[in-house]
Amino acid sequence: MVQMAVIDIREIVLSNHSFGPLDIDRLVRSIEDDLTQCALLRDAVHELHQTPNPSPATLTRLGVCMYLIGKFEDAEATLKQADGGALAQYYLGKSCFQLEEYERALGYYDAAERSGYTPEWCQLSRAEVLRYVGRKDEALKLLDNIFGSVEQHAEYPFQRAATLASIGGNLTEVIALYQRALQVNPRHAGALFGLALENDRVGNDQHAFELYQRGAGVIPSHVGTLLNLGIMYEDRNDYARAQACYRRILETQPDHRLAVLYLKDAAAGGNILYDEDSQKKNERLAQLLNVPVTDFELSVRSRNCLQKMGIRTLGDLTRVSEQTLLSSKNFGETSLVEIREMLVARGLGLGQFSHEKREADPPLDVSGMTPDQQILLDRPISELNLSVRARKCMVRLQLNTIGELIRKTGDDLLECKNFGVTSLTEVREKLEIMNLKLRGD
Repeated sequence: MVQMAVIDIREIVLSNHSFGPLDIDRLVRSIEDDLTQCALLRDAVHELHQTPNPSPATLTRLGVCMYLIGKFEDAEATLKQADGGALAQYYLGKSCFQLEEYERALGYYDAAERSGYTPEWCQLSRAEVLRYVGRKDEALKLLDNIFGSVEQHAEYPFQRAATLASIGGNLTEVIALYQRALQVNPRHAGALFGLALENDRVGNDQHAFELYQRGAGVIPSHVGTLLNLGIMYEDRNDYARAQACYRRILETQPDHRLAVLYLKDAAAGGNILYDEDSQKKNERLAQLLNVPVTDFELSVRSRNCLQKMGIRTLGDLTRVSEQTLLSSKNFGETSLVEIREMLVARGLGLGQFSHEKREADPPLDVSGMTPDQQILLDRPISELNLSVRARKCMVRLQLNTIGELIRKTGDDLLECKNFGVTSLTEVREKLEIMNLKLRGD
């Protein structure tokens, strides 16, 4: 079986026969079935690249294969010299998309469709670009008008899931679409990344980790998969594997800014020793304590009382005594029993950490803020759409709202594990969009 895969790859890449989407699918499937075949594809591409005086058709084949091994800049340069046909135009669009040249990608997809490339695939690819440039409603409208065999391909439910997720669609529907894509193709890089990201966001760290690992086994892997898996390896004190993830990105995109910076952080972090078991336990507890009380089905009376007392998270409940709660107006024994049972079910107790007085947040001067800015202070940090690394720091610091975040200084944030200058810059940029700043900035 392995020998047949080797022969197929060389034959497809180096033969003089016609080359089209079916051949590309055969290459991709061969690699998905046996990832060691990727090295053979690279060798065949290198050999084809040495062909003297290649024909325009050969340059199309070479450019597409360069794209498949992640050499996007080389693919674009080669395809520009190719035969100008539909296949070349389509993969010029895909290469430009990977290089974040979105307007050019749209132009190439239009040219590909005019040249005879399957309209539904061009439409699907355009929807992806529109989503990335923020034109999400247009992307969804395009997807709504796609019919035919392409709907049975894993790419369609993936693109629909990613678009719905980007506009804040129903999470259950988003996850179902990602899962549908993976039923069609268990190695779909985008669907693995999307499903892992949604699990990551809701705190299902282990499942997200397993999905990221699966995604990293796909060639080419989604860049987001490699970045987030690297961060998770760092959280597990496995700096060697983290660096390997970032280096895989840099092999094909040497100037990728985040990969360069994360690689430096991981290299520096590898010299830090700490109690890994204790660290994991503390992080799990911190994540649990950071869960908002609004996530639970409490009675209206209990919910209103907690809100009036400024109790927002499970952690806040573990730092107040039963007597403190009972002293609140309209808070009686029934509400106390309800909340006590909710905590016990999660291995926590009222007043469990009452001896740990939280350091008082410095007063926030809102006199210079507009009413719109003041409204933002009670918004959840999730609205900043931070990267995985930055979000994990927010969890560790038990920060829930934007108002709590801007009470912190840059130095406060930098003290958090795996939170470096790159993440600090990201937080500042996100706050700047809202005309807000960290304390001391």
